[in-house]
Amino acid sequence: MSCLEGHQATSTHGEREGRDTPPSLGHSANPEARPSGEPPVALFQLIRDFVGSYREEHGTETAWREPVIGVARADDPLFPKLREIVTPTHALPSELVAGAQSVVAYFVPFAEGIARSNRTGEWSSWEWMAAYADTNQMLADLSQHLHDKLTANGFGASNLPPTYNYDEENLCSDWSHRSAAYIAGVGTFGINHMLITSAGCCGRIGSVVTSMELDPTPMLEEELCLFKRNGTCGACTKRCVAHAFSLSGSAVDFDVRACNAQIYEKVFPNRQVPGGDSCGKCMVGVPCSTKAPR
Repeated sequence: MSCLEGHQATSTHGEREGRDTPPSLGHSANPEARPSGEPPVALFQLIRDFVGSYREEHGTETAWREPVIGVARADDPLFPKLREIVTPTHALPSELVAGAQSVVAYFVPFAEGIARSNRTGEWSSWEWMAAYADTNQMLADLSQHLHDKLTANGFGASNLPPTYNYDEENLCSDWSHRSAAYIAGVGTFGINHMLITSAGCCGRIGSVVTSMELDPTPMLEEELCLFKRNGTCGACTKRCVAHAFSLSGSAVDFDVRACNAQIYEKVFPNRQVPGGDSCGKCMVGVPCSTKAPR
């Protein structure tokens, strides 16, 4: 759970001296061989292939769409700011991996039918709960897969859990995948604190810190949340069954404990799927559910 809450800031990505990297992971040994900002194609494809084949290989009920992937420099100045915005104990990339150079973040969107299934009622749909549980397991397996591939190529890499890694007192995580994805240009924050991407907000996020140096992807310049962009919409606040949001002009107050209580006092005791402790009502039936709104 992230407390970044749509913090918008400009990240400065300076030039850095390159290092040799195995071509198998898509990074040119000569940094001049490709223009700055070109994505590390093979590494991105490794993530896409893993997600694309996971359902068939593991027999999950859940289907996913193509991941949205981004890269941030490990020394991006926004990472230290997370200690002010999220929690004072938020980790820096360099604390997770010695010689950290890059943070790769990926949003894995649910199939659109999963989002549609969760529109009605106070309780999460069976499909939504299953997607939450299946995706957490898939992201854990993907993190292990990336760790193994990167370390086999001589690079340091993290292996971070996708969830259940937050402080139960302040409800903030010491490593926010969502905030890392924002810094990596994967999306921007909605007023419901979810990350809105080109594939919407219905999905899950993972990230890996590595000593492999990759060109960063630019942060998004366009605000994807319609309420933040021009004061329209706000549909997610009306969709919240816990009434955790209150609007006053352009100000939005969010009661994170009311949100958490909806999950662990209502959904969790009645969940139909082990590990399906998720609500998601503020993410469905809204313009940003499965795409970036225009």
